[in-house]
Amino acid sequence: MIVVSNTSPLTNLAAIGKFHLLRDLYGYIHIPVAVWNELNAFGRAWPGRDEVLAAEWVTRRSIQNVPLATALQRDLDTGEAETIALALEMKADLVLMDEREGRHIAQRLGLNVVGVVGILIAAKAHSLVDTIQPLLDDLRHKAGFYLNDAVYRKALEIAGEIPSSE
Repeated sequence: MIVVSNTSPLTNLAAIGKFHLLRDLYGYIHIPVAVWNELNAFGRAWPGRDEVLAAEWVTRRSIQNVPLATALQRDLDTGEAETIALALEMKADLVLMDEREGRHIAQRLGLNVVGVVGILIAAKAHSLVDTIQPLLDDLRHKAGFYLNDAVYRKALEIAGEIPSSE
């Protein structure tokens, strides 16, 4: 399985101590150089930077289709644009991305996209975590991840941690 990740899933999973779930679920992850640069932005090591540096299962790759990435930057930041460009170049099976506009563009281009909440749901489905509710709470409170109440509740329903409201 070819998986390309944007910055957000890396930083948010690292911030809640669950970075390893990426390896456990997907084996290898590819990131574009722009994502690595974002992990080091403003002379700071952001959450996930040290984990990426130490993880032999995360590879940094330069994109080849620079014109596509440049065009995508009209609506997206550099990391998202390069993530989509790399995913298309590699014919990725999955793109890890949280930002709404980036997800929509990736899906319009035929890519399969999942965000950090979906990663946690998959981790539970594969018995890698017992429950996602404390992890969703950590995303909100430790990582500062915006998660609206409807998505929070739907994730818990999908994970079987609360009854469905339907």
